[in-house]
Amino acid sequence: MCGATEGGLSLDGIDVAKEAIIQGRVTRGEEPVGNAYVRLLDRTGEFTAEVPTSATGHFRFFVGNGDWTLRTLAPKAEPVDTKVSARKGSVAEVAVSV
Repeated sequence: MCGATEGGLSLDGIDVAKEAIIQGRVTRGEEPVGNAYVRLLDRTGEFTAEVPTSATGHFRFFVGNGDWTLRTLAPKAEPVDTKVSARKGSVAEVAVSV
């Protein structure tokens, strides 16, 4: 066992009880999208952060409690907005299909 969530990123070394985490994977069909960007927008739609997806399509944000929007930007795809709620002590897993 490597401590990874099912099909997701490893949480080894992260004290989930002290964090609000949004993480997930971007795919096109069954294939991961490793050259996408995921933007984190606050409840008013303001840009907060952006991360590239890994080669396996994964991304992760450490956030404050509340409601967020993930805007996924991938080559040859329209932007995809996904609403997600984050709470300290939990991991919000998000699957994005482009």
